[in-house]
Amino acid sequence: MPTGSRGLSFILSLAISGLVAAFLFLIPTTSPTVLWAALLLSFSISYLLISITLEFLVFKEIGNIYSLLEKIQKRELSEFQDKSFKSTLSPLKKINAVINSYALARQREIETLQKNAEFRREFIADISHEFKTPIFATQGYIHTLLDGAIDDKQVRMKFLKKAAKSLDSLDHLVHDLLTLNQMESGVIKFTFSEFDLLELVHEVIEELEHKASKGDVQIVLEADHQKSHLTIGDRQKIYRVCQNLIFNAIKYNHDGGEVRVCLKLTKNQIQVDIKDNGPGIPPEDLKRIFERFYRVEKSRSKGKGGTGLGLAIVKHILEGHKSKISVSSVLGKGSIFSFDLPLEKEKKKEELLPQA
Repeated sequence: MPTGSRGLSFILSLAISGLVAAFLFLIPTTSPTVLWAALLLSFSISYLLISITLEFLVFKEIGNIYSLLEKIQKRELSEFQDKSFKSTLSPLKKINAVINSYALARQREIETLQKNAEFRREFIADISHEFKTPIFATQGYIHTLLDGAIDDKQVRMKFLKKAAKSLDSLDHLVHDLLTLNQMESGVIKFTFSEFDLLELVHEVIEELEHKASKGDVQIVLEADHQKSHLTIGDRQKIYRVCQNLIFNAIKYNHDGGEVRVCLKLTKNQIQVDIKDNGPGIPPEDLKRIFERFYRVEKSRSKGKGGTGLGLAIVKHILEGHKSKISVSSVLGKGSIFSFDLPLEKEKKKEELLPQA
């Protein structure tokens, strides 16, 4: 590149000095000494200025462009930096900026594809593991029966119940997986209507009281029963949100523990807090508990069951209601899951009466 810039500088300088000499030659009073001095001086100054200009403003940019193109060709895109190029007088710098932006865009695409590929690998590994567990368990129970246990009525019923339970868990897994996939793809639509959130929470608690009693877990509801808790949303899906969160608070609590469901009214919102005094969730796991199949193994042992998709479904349902699920937890003290829904003002009786 320097050789090219020097050669071009020499030609341009020679042309400029020639023009200066020709101009001075037309002046009758110009002596040969002055003519040669002007020729040499104009050549030297032109050569110096043109060399600097080409070297630092033009050829340097061309060199950068070639370097960028070589990196793109070799797919060495990780070295690019995201810079915001301002408008400049040099068109070469603009070309350089465009190429750099193109390379950065391709690098981001590659990173996204790599993340998606990694996600697919993890998902396939997770779902394979989740399917294997109930299938292998059922297979084991059936083989035990075939090996002779089927002749004993008591043993036969015991293993058939276990096999049925494993198949039920497989059915729940498939159902939750289809539900989550339909939510993410937008196939499942939300049907919004007005309903009483306090009444819905009462129904969920009544449904889960038997489950709680098995572990001697007490469910406590805190709410102002004198005030309206009307909200707008998909009642069936919000029921599933509350059902899932309260069920988890019971399941991962210790025997004799407590689950506290709090409904707090603000000016325009109903905040729902579901608290437990279980083992808590480690800080490093809090950001990942809403991912598919993610479990906190220390507090969520395999014996607890579940599909590992419940919290992911909760997250997507609330996002469909323009709300978010949040969680805070302290090890050894328990966890709090929270979300909010809009508070609808209760209509006055006069508004409900037909106008005469």
